[in-house]
Amino acid sequence: MTISPSSWSGVRVTRKIAPALVALVALIATWQIYVSVSGIRPQVLPSPGRVLTQGWAHRDAIATNASATLQVTLIGFAVSLTVAWALAIVVDFSPWLRRALVPLFVASQTLPIIAIAPLMIIWFGFGLLPKILVISLTTFFPMAIGLIEGFAAADREAGALLRSMGASRWTEFRYVRLPSAMPRFFTALRIGITYAVVGAVFAEYVGASAGLGIYMAQQKNSFRTDLVLAAVLVTSLISTALFLLTFVVERLVAPWIATERRQA
Repeated sequence: MTISPSSWSGVRVTRKIAPALVALVALIATWQIYVSVSGIRPQVLPSPGRVLTQGWAHRDAIATNASATLQVTLIGFAVSLTVAWALAIVVDFSPWLRRALVPLFVASQTLPIIAIAPLMIIWFGFGLLPKILVISLTTFFPMAIGLIEGFAAADREAGALLRSMGASRWTEFRYVRLPSAMPRFFTALRIGITYAVVGAVFAEYVGASAGLGIYMAQQKNSFRTDLVLAAVLVTSLISTALFLLTFVVERLVAPWIATERRQA
């Protein structure tokens, strides 16, 4: 009896996710047992079952706020992604700009978002702009540095060969430096997209009219810990879905990366 490649693929996936699933089930079981044995009040720590049932009972409100959070996450991340690509390409073409801008990129990560986010609200109000700025500050650095380092790690011999054949700097970038940067870029993309959701929720928590962040703040003030945790669960599911979506994009844009990963 032969096993098809798809079956082998399914076995590999199962082996990869099985430990995480076992750990998750053990964590939830421990949580449920502790709540049942200790008799702790639901306002302090609700059981997993209560979180799920109350979350489902308030699914319309949670879904509405989750939609607002997802919208601002995608817009803010798209802005951050566009700026990261533009600046990374400019830096790659200009060593002087690399020396001038990369330290500023690093410095941008020293800004405490917990202090900057309220200032964004004061300066720009409760609209979309302050949330986009917070998400951009949160996600820009890993993607920009991933691209810059990926371009710099290109095969020098391949680039020299193209130049010896009369290729322009742009041709070298397109056929050598750009493909070589894709593995690092998608690694940075996965980091950035998870940070984007966290940044969006935090920006909403500071000040917003809709979104999971403001929903959590409202329920916390009402001592509805179960609904706060339900919103946290939805936030986690959104982050996981966006994280997994990057693998789909990777297969479409740079399918050779997945092939190299399987062969490693």
